[in-house]
Amino acid sequence: MIERKTFETARHRTAYLEAGPADGPLMIFVHGWPEAPFVWIRQIEYFSEQGWRCIAPWMRGYGASSVPSDVAAYSNRETVADLVELHDSLGGAPAVWIGHDWGSPVVWALAAHYPERCRGVASASIPYIARGFALPSLVPLVDRDIYPVDTFPVGQWDYWLAFREHFTPVARAMEMDPAGILRLVFQPSPSLPEKRGPAFSATSRQRGGLFGGVELAHIPGDNLLLDGAYVEEMAHDFAANGFSGPIAWYLNDDANIEYAREAVDFARLSMPILFVHGGRDEVCETVHSQLAEPMREDCSDLTEVVIDAGHQLALEDPKGTNRAIAEWLAERNL
Repeated sequence: MIERKTFETARHRTAYLEAGPADGPLMIFVHGWPEAPFVWIRQIEYFSEQGWRCIAPWMRGYGASSVPSDVAAYSNRETVADLVELHDSLGGAPAVWIGHDWGSPVVWALAAHYPERCRGVASASIPYIARGFALPSLVPLVDRDIYPVDTFPVGQWDYWLAFREHFTPVARAMEMDPAGILRLVFQPSPSLPEKRGPAFSATSRQRGGLFGGVELAHIPGDNLLLDGAYVEEMAHDFAANGFSGPIAWYLNDDANIEYAREAVDFARLSMPILFVHGGRDEVCETVHSQLAEPMREDCSDLTEVVIDAGHQLALEDPKGTNRAIAEWLAERNL
């Protein structure tokens, strides 16, 4: 049974899902943008049945967790502190941490600053960037065969600049139809063309935002990767909270780079690491590009698995994702 719980301190409130035996080893799932713990629902169901105590928080800016108004409140320093407080409330025993999308940089940062809290770390889609998950770290890794610098100065990360340069208009545009945004986010990924081209995100500023120019009312909702009841709840939460908080995660580059500099052991990770590539992930393309190269240099015990799925790989291929995690746990005796 999956329970909903809330933990609160003087600085933050965290709502979270919990399943599995209370005395089981901790496995903590961290969602990304614009998501909720439900993106991990198949993993929570599977691993809780295997005896793990599975925890999946709503990160700040989402659901019933705190929604600060200050942009600086969404830096990695703050989001890691949220997880540390939650972890302490759960007993603080070393956990297996698993992240996706923006949840991954938070989990990576926690591992770099608090390795003693980690039995192992797994990430889907976003590899470890020891210098900080920020545009100055990502742009040098852009595949310039696909994204010529004169046409695509920041490559597929153009939406990052759209958020930065048009923060309020983009947030308000998304708030006009949260359900439509989520229908688009949770569409099954298409097959990739034989010749790879620029991702949809690379022209975000031209279109007025990541989802600019998309007729959201026409996005079908009958074949979503996530159960409709979960999508409806998420839409309700975004309607109540807005998108300013989630978008603010993209506006803390300098702070995140500075925080990364404070990591222990020069930000090298020595605990067991699993990285799951989405073979059809266009924006976070890690199979052919250089995006995952820094991770290979900075993780001493790294396992990599490629799954034939897009960005939402844990939903698109839950069995493959569960198998990759389970085999890694067994191989590393976690």
